[in-house]
Amino acid sequence: MFEALGRIVYRGRWTLLTLSAVVAILVAPFGLELFGRMADGGFEDPGAQSTTAAEWSDDWYGGSTPDVVVLYRHTTVEVGDDRYRNAVHDSLKALPGEHVERIVTYWTSGEATLVSKDERSTYAVITLKGGDQTKQNGYAAIKDRLAVQNLQVTVGGTVPLLKALNDQTAADLLRAEAISMPVVLVLLVIVFGSLVAAGLPLVVGLLSVLGALVLLRLLTEVTEVSVFSLNVVTMLGLGLAIDYSLFVLAAFREEIRRGVTVEEAVVTTMATAGRTVAFSGLTVATALLGLLLFPQMFLRSIGMGAAAVVVVAMLAALVVLPALLAVLGRRVDALRVLPDFGLTGGFWHRVASSVMRRPVLYLLAVGAVLVSLALPFLRVEFGNVDHRVLPASVESRQVAEAIDRDFATNSMAAIDVHVLVEREFAAEPRSGPWHTELVTPVVPVDVKPFVTRLEDLDGVTGVDYTGFSQDNGAVRLAVRYSWDPLDERTRKLVSLIRSMEPEPNMRSVVVGGSTAAQMDLIDSLGSRLPWMLLFVGGVTFLLLFAAFGSLLLPLKALIMNVLSIGASFGVIVWAFQDGALASVLGFTVTGSIEATVTVLILAVVFGLSMDYELFLLSRVRLEWLRTGDNTAAVAAGLQKTGGIITSAALLLLVVIGAFSTAGITIVKLLGVGMFVAIVVDATLVRALLVPATMRLMGGANWWLPGWLRGFHRRIEIREHEPPAPPAPPAPALPPGLVFGADTDPHPVGRQEERPDGWVRVTASRPRVVRPEGEGWTWAETD
Repeated sequence: MFEALGRIVYRGRWTLLTLSAVVAILVAPFGLELFGRMADGGFEDPGAQSTTAAEWSDDWYGGSTPDVVVLYRHTTVEVGDDRYRNAVHDSLKALPGEHVERIVTYWTSGEATLVSKDERSTYAVITLKGGDQTKQNGYAAIKDRLAVQNLQVTVGGTVPLLKALNDQTAADLLRAEAISMPVVLVLLVIVFGSLVAAGLPLVVGLLSVLGALVLLRLLTEVTEVSVFSLNVVTMLGLGLAIDYSLFVLAAFREEIRRGVTVEEAVVTTMATAGRTVAFSGLTVATALLGLLLFPQMFLRSIGMGAAAVVVVAMLAALVVLPALLAVLGRRVDALRVLPDFGLTGGFWHRVASSVMRRPVLYLLAVGAVLVSLALPFLRVEFGNVDHRVLPASVESRQVAEAIDRDFATNSMAAIDVHVLVEREFAAEPRSGPWHTELVTPVVPVDVKPFVTRLEDLDGVTGVDYTGFSQDNGAVRLAVRYSWDPLDERTRKLVSLIRSMEPEPNMRSVVVGGSTAAQMDLIDSLGSRLPWMLLFVGGVTFLLLFAAFGSLLLPLKALIMNVLSIGASFGVIVWAFQDGALASVLGFTVTGSIEATVTVLILAVVFGLSMDYELFLLSRVRLEWLRTGDNTAAVAAGLQKTGGIITSAALLLLVVIGAFSTAGITIVKLLGVGMFVAIVVDATLVRALLVPATMRLMGGANWWLPGWLRGFHRRIEIREHEPPAPPAPPAPALPPGLVFGADTDPHPVGRQEERPDGWVRVTASRPRVVRPEGEGWTWAETD
């Protein structure tokens, strides 16, 4: 399959490159339209009780989350002064009615919660007209008209917060690319020594970034796309594109140096490195598609966008890059500025020798390190996303913090209680198609007994009437409390209110608010997480089974992934929940980790942790098929992939490190999680733990029951086996005798063809490979 794809790419190289360039130029303007079309939030479960409460607030009462909050302050004049009121109202009356639907102030509502504790600050709540995009346009039209002479005015609310997130995301993306691209280019020049070779992965990376923008822009036509998705998707696309390109480019240069034609070099590269890139891309995409099992828009949009951009990066590395290599041929090493240091060497040979000699020691030592890194996750506390994900200098965050600090406790984080009241007809309904059913109106006395019961609950500091819906027979109550919204006592209070029996005249009670939303989110994620793990683990197992023809290797790979993920989660808790890296990365410690982002990290890290193990196992399998010796295959696979995998990991770390400088805490958190996973996977797991376990498992690594061999042959995408290097001269042998390996000039037995297609060499005196000094030697054994 991949050999055929390689020949197609070689023969159509100019056509493919021309089409790729034309498509990139045409879609670039469309992709840039993404900015401003992304949505805030998306962390709630659409079917949760708290989500229903929020929808009722918007539809029945004009909204509970203000579009725009204008905070006013004077250093000496109090809010009760007529001059204060006149100045604010004169400013608000001048706002264009075409954009503003409703304005609420302390003087129009009489709400004491709209006045600060020192009575020198107040805020107005502005509701804008239209949908999300219309509200953004409306805010742009009024934001410059909100200033008031002699008053300090700052602006916040959901619409300004979303604009700040969009602006911060765009700035973070530009900064990350400005930081990572030059560093990546320098590292590529060091790895390859040639400016031409170093520039090719960057071309593929830029195509993937463009693909990320276009794919997300397309998604906005059919669904909401989280504002946080741009950095996440771009980071993955750019990093994996460079990673995959490095493997393909290294394989092509190796083939060229063997002296084959350019066409055969492209074909062999596609059949070896291309096959591995394809399986890696499918594995990462599968892990990300597992996010579609969750109902939260945040996870679903990132899952769709990230999986799609991984496929784009994979296709660019398997189509555009081979086409460029086919055109360049041996000129891929042109413009050499540094000597070729090579990607294999004595260091990885020594590592392989050491691991093969002491596998148990390495297994226990590395396992202990990974478990130690994972231990902090046992004390994880889950929180939610709020204004603190933005830098402290952002105005909309400053407004939210000022209201939390200076006004009534939890004035904007009350528990929302919606009471549906039983109503009776006051008269017979009028006849005719346009009749109106007359019912008794809803009044405060209808829910007074229930309010009294709420006021008697421990921790409740007050219950306010915040809305009536006559059409729906509903009353909205705000239950205020004395604790932090994420305090365990607040969660117990929400559960208690939900368990209260309604009064006889009440149909039902629906409880919402930030605390209820957080509780519903944890329940939603917990109920779907096992299904995600089953889906991702099952599909990954099948992909690895198809790739390697073994039952034990996929199981071992999944276990290795659990260790890498555990280490990442432990470091995240230490860095963000405990605040150990707060001063380094510049974020606000909240004492918790956002639960939805944790699931996102699980999916991303699972895919990335499988990436390098796939490249290692592919080479080990190739050596196993060639020699039939497990120990020699593991050692040779580690030695031959050590340099290239380390280089790829270093390049990916540069990209992720650049994105970790983002101003949005969610992106920092994801970046740190990915950074730790790659460091752990590329060093401890791939270089030490995987070889040690494979050395101990021996031939069992490749065990496959006879009844599965036929099935595997039908689904296997066979890997091209490059010809072995020429063997040293040897004396003539009798017919039927073969060499044990290219380094063993002695006959070891006769060759047999087994029914499953494997070649087994039977020796009268068995021979094994053993490390000796800096090399390997053949030794006879009984």
